Amino acid sequence: MRATVEQFEEAKSRMSSLKQDPGNDVKLKIYALFKQSTLGPCTTPRPGMLDFINKAKWDAWKALGETPQEDARQQYCDLIGSLVSAEGGSVAAKPSGSASAQYETLLSVLQMYDEIVTALEQAGKDNSVLTVFTGAGDFYCSGNDLTNFTKIPDGGVELMAKQAGELLRKYVKAYIDFPKPLVAVVNGPAVGISVTALGLFDLVYATERATFHTPFSQLGQSAEGCSSYTFPKIMGNAKASEMLLFNKKLTAAQACDFGLVTEVFPDSSFNSEVWTRLKSYAALPPNSLALSKQLIRSTERERLHAVNDAEVELLVERWTSDECFTAIMNFFQSKAKL
Repeated sequence: MRATVEQFEEAKSRMSSLKQDPGNDVKLKIYALFKQSTLGPCTTPRPGMLDFINKAKWDAWKALGETPQEDARQQYCDLIGSLVSAEGGSVAAKPSGSASAQYETLLSVLQMYDEIVTALEQAGKDNSVLTVFTGAGDFYCSGNDLTNFTKIPDGGVELMAKQAGELLRKYVKAYIDFPKPLVAVVNGPAVGISVTALGLFDLVYATERATFHTPFSQLGQSAEGCSSYTFPKIMGNAKASEMLLFNKKLTAAQACDFGLVTEVFPDSSFNSEVWTRLKSYAALPPNSLALSKQLIRSTERERLHAVNDAEVELLVERWTSDECFTAIMNFFQSKAKL
């Protein structure tokens, strides 16, 4: 009987903590909507009297009654979107240098793609010798904002996927067709499109603390940035599959060994060493660099465009699938654990 009393007091204490944290109400709501949208109405047995946390979860799910799964899905999207808005939205990595002053909305995820395309078009025509991408802060790029999947336009998921696909096609095309040397200065962790596009760069320098992650299958999606072609070519099919199919995160040293990164530098001297080297490259004859770059790219340009088209077509299908939506909901659910 003593053990039972102790268990009761412990459970009561945990329940008290649960009630005192208002954030748990939101977490319970997220949990309930996730369950309702993926499994339908609650039909599981009610947890035992002393299982206060699971009982709270069960009550929240049960309270949704016969709410249709589609309605629960929309409520889930609305709730996630409102939470992100309340926190001020997401911030994407911003390239440093002169472009950052002109293209201030690079901090806005959707506008970022269009403005990077515009910046590349202008850099391809100006008097610069080479173009450098790097990140602001501790990250090179934290990847796409998954809350975009909660912002369904009036035209529905299909319209959103089609528009996103065309934007991605245009974005990757700008890298394929860029006429000058393109350099990535990877100053920290990189995720998603910022990693896959590296196969289209001419030089990739990384700090030793950089990591490279492409969690596509984990999110119910597929490869992008021509990586379904460039990665197997650069590192071989087996290593490429580890990244693109099985979500393997590479260290900077591994990425260099596999050929994705040109050279890795100590974090303490990264900026000084890399930018000193780039300044010397910028003193090279510009026409010689540009024409040589174009010659190298000319043998594969048509193939890369075809790969880009195929990847976009598959991604549009993925973005409209239940599997993709459920995977992204699982991601948000994992961030809202009680």
